[in-house]
Amino acid sequence: MPYEFSSIIAEELNLPRKSVKATIKLLDDGATIPFISRYRKEATGALDEVAVHLISQRYEYHKALAKRKETILDTIKSQDKLTPELKKRIDETFDAAVLEDIYMPYKPRRRTRAQMAIEKGLEPLAKMIMSQTLDSTKDVAKKFISKEVPDAQSAIDGAKDIIAEWMSESEKARSIVRARYIRSAEISSQVISGKEEEGRNYETYYDFRSPLRLTTSHRLLAILRGQNEGILKVSVSIDDDEMIDRLARMFGKSSASAEISKLIRSIVKDSYRRLIRPSIESEVLAAAKAKADDAAISMFADNARQLLLASPLGHRRVMGIDPGFRTGCKVVCLNEQGDLLFHDVIYPNAPQNDYHGAAFKICSLVDRFGIEAIALGNGTASRETEKFLDSLRFPHKVQVFTVNESGASIYSASKIARDEFPDEDVTVRGAVSIGRRLIDPLAELVKIDPKSIGVGQYQHDVDQTKLKDALTYTVESCVNSVGINVNTASKELLSYVSGIGPALASYIVGYRSQHGDFKSRDELLNVPRMGEKAFQQCAGFLRIPGAANVLDTTAVHPERYELIHRIAADNNTTVDSFVRNPKLMQNLDLTAYFSKEVGLPTLTDIILELEKPGRDPRSVLEKNVEFDDSIHDIRDLHPGMVIQGVVNNITQFGCFVDIGLHENGLIHISQLSDRFVSSPADIVSVNQRLTVKVLDVDYLRGRIALTLKDVPQNPR
Repeated sequence: MPYEFSSIIAEELNLPRKSVKATIKLLDDGATIPFISRYRKEATGALDEVAVHLISQRYEYHKALAKRKETILDTIKSQDKLTPELKKRIDETFDAAVLEDIYMPYKPRRRTRAQMAIEKGLEPLAKMIMSQTLDSTKDVAKKFISKEVPDAQSAIDGAKDIIAEWMSESEKARSIVRARYIRSAEISSQVISGKEEEGRNYETYYDFRSPLRLTTSHRLLAILRGQNEGILKVSVSIDDDEMIDRLARMFGKSSASAEISKLIRSIVKDSYRRLIRPSIESEVLAAAKAKADDAAISMFADNARQLLLASPLGHRRVMGIDPGFRTGCKVVCLNEQGDLLFHDVIYPNAPQNDYHGAAFKICSLVDRFGIEAIALGNGTASRETEKFLDSLRFPHKVQVFTVNESGASIYSASKIARDEFPDEDVTVRGAVSIGRRLIDPLAELVKIDPKSIGVGQYQHDVDQTKLKDALTYTVESCVNSVGINVNTASKELLSYVSGIGPALASYIVGYRSQHGDFKSRDELLNVPRMGEKAFQQCAGFLRIPGAANVLDTTAVHPERYELIHRIAADNNTTVDSFVRNPKLMQNLDLTAYFSKEVGLPTLTDIILELEKPGRDPRSVLEKNVEFDDSIHDIRDLHPGMVIQGVVNNITQFGCFVDIGLHENGLIHISQLSDRFVSSPADIVSVNQRLTVKVLDVDYLRGRIALTLKDVPQNPR
């Protein structure tokens, strides 16, 4: 029996049923999450993107659950065991674990000990024993001796196997054990003998024990990684004796004889240890792992979002430098669109120390190509190269920015990079990526796997499908919140725009190459495979700077153009006048334009967009952090020093800070504030500049402990 998804999801998420129902209908009609949250606010009750995404996730869960129910009902029906009561229970169950418990007695399974005993004709004996009315089992068991059952004890043993399986299929028994595991289970880990030296990274967990429900997600993931690498032996346990006592009371009857009571208890013990416990232990650990995965993925996605939405320099002529020592610094010159104009290598650092030759070359290139800014990678030799650049007298003003180069090597060896620069080697491609990250981080970072952009910690340990889905959603959200210039965007960037995807992105780039820049949004309809539906979903997120129609440069959707022109005409002006003089819109009576499809949320968005057409929601790019010139090596640090740094990664146990050395410093979550901190993300963000104090330095292991406590922060 189908059930109403919207009512269930509305209750789960505490959202209005009407809003959820409208969102589900839009999703079924093929609308994307960015489109729904931006352009269908009247239908959804102005639900934001987060709420729409949650509805989408729960909708997919319930659709999958409904499909599973159909399979279960068909299987039970084929066994002629489907009763109206059983069907009703299945229809009304929305918990996947409970559903599987209901299904377990009917689930086709491999040939078990119980199944073999049934084939020997021992099921009637099992039923007699389970009735607990016998005084003695041996006399009755003798009646079941056969060619396959040589003696009475063999008959009893077979019956015990059948009863043990019945007990393991008891929904009530499984529920009791599951509840106890969820509430009281402890996870423990011990180092495997002989692995002590190999597993030094897991030393914290060599003899570890903690309530499973209180074990933080990063600890659980670390323990499970140690188990997977063969370093740790891990177990999840409860008080087995107490649980066996409870199940024996549940299955036993007070009227049973002492012999039968003892037999039932022995069967309970076997069923629990051999069948129930391993199943529930795996289930509960999997659930804890899934919860830890969700927390790690959420943190990773938040970090990725902050990197993707990092401040862009904008379309300026940029020099990209990938620093190095022995192999030199790779230098590229890019135009305003990020196209490669020239590349070379300089050797200002040891061992060559060609300071003068490098200085002449850099200044000549700055002058020749009109370079306005330099993007310097933050890898090996970055500090030394930055010092060299700071010492130069450029022919005109040039700003130097340090750029996070994580993932540049991934891009440089990728098919995307080879297609872009088939005649250049990986070093040139990597330097181009560094330069482009300064011009527009979002446009460049979408070209690499989000797992490789330099944030996160457990991305290789979590559910890879869930991670991929979360990161894809994050990238799509960032791309659509910023808006894309359709005349300069790469195929990779376009593929993340609402309603487009890789195939249509290729057609857009191909059309642009053949016909030149798009002059209007309407021209997008000439692109092969660009149907009305795809156009509806993507048009509002694509910008055409310099278009004759000013609305084509904004986030206003084409479906509202006629309305805006009508508003302008009613006020004896034009849309262009609104843009040139936003004050004209201050006293507009918007209520006159309300309709079923258009209300205050949409009209407010339109007015804000006309006030600042094509505005970029990202912040303005700031100057580099000024690291302490006296600190060049970890041995230059000592406790008590106060230094500058920038957050480059956030985890659940703290954040890592770039302090200008090869080693990052760690601010543990307990050192972020004097008050309790539930998540480091509540205090810090990626790329945030901080003043930190050195707490401790482990020179041998290269570990630097920092604190924010009692350290005044410079106002930004």
